[in-house]
Amino acid sequence: MAHFLIQSFKVVIFAAFCYHSCSRHVRLSACRGMQLGHTTNNIHEMVVYSVQGKWEGSSSWNWIVDPLNGEPFIKVADVQETGIKPFVESLSKCPKYGLHNPLRNQERYLMFGDITAKAAHMLAQPEVSDFFTRLIQRVCPKSYKQALGEVYVSRKFLENFSGDQVRFLARSFGVPGDHLGQQTHGFRWPYGPVAIITPFNFPLEIPMLQLMGALYMGNKPVLKVDSKVSIVMEQMLRLLHDCGMHMEDVDFINTEGTTMNKLLLEANPRMTLFTGSSRIAEKLAVDLKGRVKLEDAGFDWKILGPDVQEVDYVAWVCDQDAYACSGQKCSAQSILFMHENWISSGLISKMQSLAERRKLEDLTIGPVLTVTTDRMLEHMNRLLEIPGSKLLFGGETLENHSIPNIYGAIKPTAIFVPFGEMLKDNNFELVTKEIFGPLQIITDFKQNQLQMVLDACEKMHAHLTAAVVSNDPLFLQDVLGRTVNGTTYAGIRARTTGAPQNHWFGPAGDPRGAGIGTPEAIKLVWSCHREIIYDIGPKPEHWEIPPCT
Repeated sequence: MAHFLIQSFKVVIFAAFCYHSCSRHVRLSACRGMQLGHTTNNIHEMVVYSVQGKWEGSSSWNWIVDPLNGEPFIKVADVQETGIKPFVESLSKCPKYGLHNPLRNQERYLMFGDITAKAAHMLAQPEVSDFFTRLIQRVCPKSYKQALGEVYVSRKFLENFSGDQVRFLARSFGVPGDHLGQQTHGFRWPYGPVAIITPFNFPLEIPMLQLMGALYMGNKPVLKVDSKVSIVMEQMLRLLHDCGMHMEDVDFINTEGTTMNKLLLEANPRMTLFTGSSRIAEKLAVDLKGRVKLEDAGFDWKILGPDVQEVDYVAWVCDQDAYACSGQKCSAQSILFMHENWISSGLISKMQSLAERRKLEDLTIGPVLTVTTDRMLEHMNRLLEIPGSKLLFGGETLENHSIPNIYGAIKPTAIFVPFGEMLKDNNFELVTKEIFGPLQIITDFKQNQLQMVLDACEKMHAHLTAAVVSNDPLFLQDVLGRTVNGTTYAGIRARTTGAPQNHWFGPAGDPRGAGIGTPEAIKLVWSCHREIIYDIGPKPEHWEIPPCT
């Protein structure tokens, strides 16, 4: 039984949520009130790990500091290098043909359909949804609506894959053979032992969708979520156990990156899904000899076309894309290419007004968990050294806060960089450097410079999301036909952010690219193709051994 004390941000109360795996009962209770950002020694919570079907503690623990005030508030079991043996052994017990496949243990497809339906029903309960929403807020501060969006998408995903939908993922096909008794069948086959590594910014949605996809296809995963937020997925695993998932189906580890790297090298999983920074993604690709799927960094662009319309709406979407979750989305709007027709539209002033509404009190702006304030301001100052560049708004630290120095705290920021200066070789790498926080680049271009804009998009390294904001069909056709980003929105309502359950989300242009959320993504990431050719006879009448060839 795990007890977690979750601070409410608006009604300043605490709620403790308890999952009882043995009784399949969920209890929600209210606890005493506290002020926002304050903790006391008696509300510290512990996050343990799970291996070989058992929840375990550790001889080594790490304290996670409260992102709003820097006080220790979650104690996480930290698996050391000397403690990885049980995880290696657990993965090694899973054969390459998986825990189930189209020809073996098929009842597990049905079992996961039932588990998924029950879990979706649980997340639809208001008290359960609110619990996970506030828990996400507590460890990765974002507005209630943004955190609730994670829970909603996770629930809709589970609803989508309830019942027979799990086995439909393993649908095979057959082709007639050359003669009587011969036919070929193509199957989606699991990898067997696999690993999942996910970041802090979506503590529920990313790990859960990838975990369930791995399980649906018959794999045995070890799951590592960033320890700062792993309490969320620990609680989700307990809910899944309550809904009937076998304890031994998933191993759950909290550890440092170097230890996880050693585990991967020793356990040698057949496939590893990594969501996170490009630097680590490239290292894993080498260490694991290419047996990886990656959803790494995204310096995501938005192009405003020549047809100026719905300025208020476009400004609002730009604000959401750049600054929701304090800019900590791999799909966040990193750069805005603005057609010259938009210059006199008042778009920038509207974006500034929207950005200035954001405040720490409701977490519409908040701590940046991977980039410090000094690093963000240093990057801003380097950009402002480019001739002609200027600060449009923001550029200051948040006021009246107690966010610790290990994190960042700046106001939503936009910097204008002249298009011609941006394209210069000595500036391009600086301008297109991803800063995982509330900072975006804005530039403008003339009608005859569209080719140069597309050349700039071509030079960028990451091709995750993009938006082409226009209802001009010829403009859309031209831009979409000459770009590559894997998740591209097009039309006057186009955005860069958004990873719902109803469409593919992932990069393009890289054979290692991973997707999430759809049947196509699950089959691509978590299964491989296997062809079985049945040739049962009979042999031709009057057959004789032919001459040697």
